[in-house]
Amino acid sequence: MLNLTPRYTSTRIDELPAALQPLAAESFTLARLYAGRGITTPDELTTSLAGLLPAEALHGVTEAVCLLDLAIDERQRILIVGDFDCDGATSTALMMRALTKMGAVVDFLVPDRFKYGYGLTPEIVELGVETFQPDVIVTVDNGISSHEGVARAQADGITVIITDHHLTTKETPPAEAVVNPNQLYCDFASKALVGVGVAFYVLGRLAKLRREAGKSTVQVSQYLDLVALGTIADVGVLDKNNRILVHHGLSAIRQGRCCMGILALLEQAGRDPKQLHAQDFGFVLGPRINAAGRMDNMRIGIECLLTEDWSTAQRLAQELEQLNRTRRHVEGEMRAQADSIVQALATEDDSTSSASNDNASNDETIVQVVSTAKASNRGARSIILYKDDWHQGVIGIVAGRLKESHYLPSIVFAPADTEHTDEDSVIKGSARSIPGIHIRDAIEQVAERHPDLISHFGGHAMAAGLTLKRRNFEAFVTAFNEVMAQMDDEVFAEQKFTDGPLQASDFSLWFAEHLADASIWGHGFAPPIFDGVFEVLSFKVLKDKHLKLSLRYPDVQYPIEAICFNFDNEAWDYRAKQVHLLFQLDINEWNSKQSLQLMVKDLAVVEQG
Repeated sequence: MLNLTPRYTSTRIDELPAALQPLAAESFTLARLYAGRGITTPDELTTSLAGLLPAEALHGVTEAVCLLDLAIDERQRILIVGDFDCDGATSTALMMRALTKMGAVVDFLVPDRFKYGYGLTPEIVELGVETFQPDVIVTVDNGISSHEGVARAQADGITVIITDHHLTTKETPPAEAVVNPNQLYCDFASKALVGVGVAFYVLGRLAKLRREAGKSTVQVSQYLDLVALGTIADVGVLDKNNRILVHHGLSAIRQGRCCMGILALLEQAGRDPKQLHAQDFGFVLGPRINAAGRMDNMRIGIECLLTEDWSTAQRLAQELEQLNRTRRHVEGEMRAQADSIVQALATEDDSTSSASNDNASNDETIVQVVSTAKASNRGARSIILYKDDWHQGVIGIVAGRLKESHYLPSIVFAPADTEHTDEDSVIKGSARSIPGIHIRDAIEQVAERHPDLISHFGGHAMAAGLTLKRRNFEAFVTAFNEVMAQMDDEVFAEQKFTDGPLQASDFSLWFAEHLADASIWGHGFAPPIFDGVFEVLSFKVLKDKHLKLSLRYPDVQYPIEAICFNFDNEAWDYRAKQVHLLFQLDINEWNSKQSLQLMVKDLAVVEQG
């Protein structure tokens, strides 16, 4: 049997929170799902925009709005400085669309990640001044650590408004206004807003102020398609506030009330907007927008989200599609190399590996040069890799894949400039973490203990970025694993959660459709996943790597189809008579026909024939 952790253990209606018991009479499974995610009253499931937290609770929002209001009235030149990911792109597009409608003189600048790095750097300010001569700079999805950039802008008499969501334990830069729910002294009840969510709140408050004053304004809620896309693509925690934002953005796209760029991207992906689900923001739309910032320049992605011309939207979406294909190719090569390095180090003799680097500890960390690569051994409590010819635009994705496959915090580095890879050259890292390890705070611990190791860092609990000199790589690995060594062993043991068994009546197309639309599922509000023991009626191995099963479940009168993608065929027992599955409900479409299908996430043979 599989070793699973139940999200909710009660099996009777009268054990549920009292307010959920009426719902349980209609669907006990759905009531259990909500209870397992901390929902105790139906009010927590509301999708009304009236249920959003008030903007006034955001520290700094009043100052930001007054400055923007004045800038619009006085025709001051406003420059939006964004980030080069999907959250930054949607934030920039949202600011451009809303401020333009309010009558602002506004343009945008997104730093080329390969030239200028992240945030409001002095170099970006200088480029902005040279190109646009702004009176006001507004950052979106960045800026909370940009002390030098703020000082450079203010030296030129530029007003700086920072809107960001990244974590900080330091004092905020002395900008004229700073709006960030995660800054010190901010009491906003939700800390889960991403950059585009913060921008939405600022613009919403600005629109209200101008409406009450009888000035040109706009209904900012018409841009919730952008807010939904940025929130899911940036893996924002889906608390009640974010679920409301995403719900309305998703509804708008399904009804065709969205920017042309999103419709053009869905056309490229062969997806019907009417059938869109929240997860598609992360798996379908987000990667295509992100490809611009990873492989080229995010301006393509932003222009795609801004254009009002269908043919232009199609052309830009096609460019993004091609960039995404290139990204997948580069990622595939890097993943294969990374897997080979990790495998080689994992099977290498410890004494040989330790001898190759005096800085490595015998038990925890083994660091060495493999060909042109540097890496930490999987035997440590992290995976940290670097290679001279790796592409910095893809390192975050590769780190995420390594984290998923090995269940260890993973950091992948690449040179800032592949033409400069000597020991004094700069390398950039992207980190991804597992539950229980706050990756940004872990990197901060290294920075505090070893002030000379890391040049810059920032991020969230599950994802972060950092910059250091190539010669400091091994020392960083050692220092990072010293932090990991302080963690409890239980943190590194992956927990697989289940929402328990389904009732026989739940194995239906109706329930699968109802479940998909019952809430906004995603990070922080986990998609439903179930387990059960099934009789195996038949099986097939497709393309030598996918296992397809036909199953029987007690009291279900028809066979149930299941698919397990990328299954290790050698692990399959051809005599299996009963299997314990961890699965999600899915709807399979083939030749315009729909059928229920189980997406198998884990499998154990219970009985052999």
